[in-house]
Amino acid sequence: MTKKIFVAIVALVTLCASATDVLSFVDPFIGTATVGHTTPAAAYPMGLMQPGPQTGNFNWRYTAGYNYNDTTILGFTQNKLSGMGCSDLGDILIMPFAGSSTTGDFSSYYDKSSEVAKPGYYAINLTQNQVKAEMTATERVALLRFTYGDNNGALLINYQSGQCFTPDNLAHYVHNIELYQIDDYTVVGNRTVANWIKRTMGFAIRFDHPIVSADTLASPDPRFKAPLIRYHFNLRKGETLMVKTSVTTTDYQGALANIAAELPHWDFNRVIKDTQNKWRNLLSQIKIEGTHEQKRNFYTALYHLYFQPNNTCDALGHYRGPDGKTHYTKQGKQYSTLSLWDTFRAAQPLLSILQPATVSQIVNSAINFGEEMGFLPMIAVWNVETYAMIGNHAVPVIVDACLRDVDNIDHERAYRIIKKSLTISHRNNDWTIYDRYGYYPFDIIKVESVSRTLESCYDDYCAALLAQRLGYEADYNFFLQRANYYKNLFDESTGLMRPKDSQGNWREPFDHFALSHATTHGGDYTEGNAWQYTWHVLHDVPGLIALEGGNERFCNKLDSLFMLNETSAVAGTTHDVTGLIGQYAHGNEPSHHVAYLYALAGKPHNTAEIIRQIFDRFYSPSPDGLCGNDDCGQMSAWYIFSALGFYPVDPVNGKYVLGAPQIPEATILLPNGNTLIIKAKNLSKSNKYVSHITLDGAKVSSPEILWSQLREGGTLVFHMTATH
Repeated sequence: MTKKIFVAIVALVTLCASATDVLSFVDPFIGTATVGHTTPAAAYPMGLMQPGPQTGNFNWRYTAGYNYNDTTILGFTQNKLSGMGCSDLGDILIMPFAGSSTTGDFSSYYDKSSEVAKPGYYAINLTQNQVKAEMTATERVALLRFTYGDNNGALLINYQSGQCFTPDNLAHYVHNIELYQIDDYTVVGNRTVANWIKRTMGFAIRFDHPIVSADTLASPDPRFKAPLIRYHFNLRKGETLMVKTSVTTTDYQGALANIAAELPHWDFNRVIKDTQNKWRNLLSQIKIEGTHEQKRNFYTALYHLYFQPNNTCDALGHYRGPDGKTHYTKQGKQYSTLSLWDTFRAAQPLLSILQPATVSQIVNSAINFGEEMGFLPMIAVWNVETYAMIGNHAVPVIVDACLRDVDNIDHERAYRIIKKSLTISHRNNDWTIYDRYGYYPFDIIKVESVSRTLESCYDDYCAALLAQRLGYEADYNFFLQRANYYKNLFDESTGLMRPKDSQGNWREPFDHFALSHATTHGGDYTEGNAWQYTWHVLHDVPGLIALEGGNERFCNKLDSLFMLNETSAVAGTTHDVTGLIGQYAHGNEPSHHVAYLYALAGKPHNTAEIIRQIFDRFYSPSPDGLCGNDDCGQMSAWYIFSALGFYPVDPVNGKYVLGAPQIPEATILLPNGNTLIIKAKNLSKSNKYVSHITLDGAKVSSPEILWSQLREGGTLVFHMTATH
């Protein structure tokens, strides 16, 4: 064999390997335009550091700090909130530049064709600033590499930076800051900031070249308490500067410990390789067959699933809790960015299938938080409760893990904090009123009264299941009775969940198309209306069907949901009600289970029709490919479950409602060593219905399949057809 032929064979093998590498199907730009609010930042799975571009600040467009359609970059921040509808994080903005130092705007146009985003890597050419910027990350440390296209290579660090709601919020963002240059290579500090939440953070920044000089720029706003500092390094054209950054919930000593423990070297390519191997191992747990477009959608969705929650422990095992105190955990993980109102529905159940060991750590993190705060987290960021949403949906996440017998969870400890959270009143939860009336009356609870009732009913049901498992019969009966409170708000005359006052009177007039949003224009529902929330009885679909008058009338009501296009003449809009099919809003989480209700009411072909429509309309491998906030992986988890062919309508009952798969085949490597193969036989554009389903050759007659069946592995076959 000649050397030329050998080289050609090696190149061909390399090309084939690259083409089949699961990471080649991940497109971090999906969802970065319009309403997806994802970020192309470089990230380690569930890591705290996510360095990446900031193209804007303020308003709803920039909750992740980036929009694909922008033409300039303001700088690179070290952490992000991906896919969420509120602004925060965006710490420590760094902007490199070469050539003449400027005291003006350091933002830069960039070459869009040069922008690269992959799992664990981001790169861009800043044409105006004459720098190629690259970044990667370990779990707790970001590594940035800047290659300068001119002499006088330097950079700006904006210590006031943060992702904020408004310019006025930014002006008051930093409450105090301590900043120290401890040697020629290292800057450290602590700061307290407040936007969505108030939080304290420590940070460390280390350069691979000595700082030659530094000058503090005039503040663009006299209200800023933190400086903008320009650092110079005597770098010439073609030379590179590397920067390590780490932030912690504790102090800068923890950040220095992170750098020492995780990144003692300066090998940029080694960090990329190690981080991408971590991503590759996670994403390779599911192998799918399908078109290139399907694989891009699927594996990017799986990538977004693992973007958060984020480990807030430093390398020493310390974190700052919601009580403001520093705590230590032996597990070395304290997860936050827990968007539980969103993720309890599908993202957490998907993690329960794929990564139960991680679920154990998330559950113990939630329990730690609950014991430190006095109640379980609702939506927590940086181990601080935001109070942004309703319900106590750490409860289903914990209960699901306990009922699945996930390792390393103390069930009694878990139940104690669940019971405390659901019986001792705290903000957004007045249990005295709830128990007195059997619902939240709208004349006492001025906003979201219907949604708060329905969401609480589900948590009560979950608590009842764990109480029963532990033998607490009285508690079981108490919580089970509460779980039926949803019936008190069902209005037979409209067939909808309707607000009721403390005297038992329905709200008049009742505008069932009016959208509600607590922080803007009030209303009785959470980011939705009566049509979207009536179906929020995840735990008792048969009971809801009975209230509606049986299967046929129930399905007719569902038909109306998907066909009615009316809007209210008097009330509200909300950014989150997107992805509409009639009144159904796929862009917001309370709608996510609704298509599967047809299957539970005897019309699975309707489920198949709606799922196909959602796939065709609301998921595409493009920057505007998501119809709503990804919400910490929930939108993506719906896609993954539905592509496979089933969905957890009730996330804790150990059952999945069978739907209609959207990919030809998937192989799941289960953590217990078993393999689950899912096939959609004869799937095509026209063959979107399911004629019958078999598991290892035996026909499945129920509309649901049990987790106890799936965890044994085997082959689940959906036989697809064009008719129903």
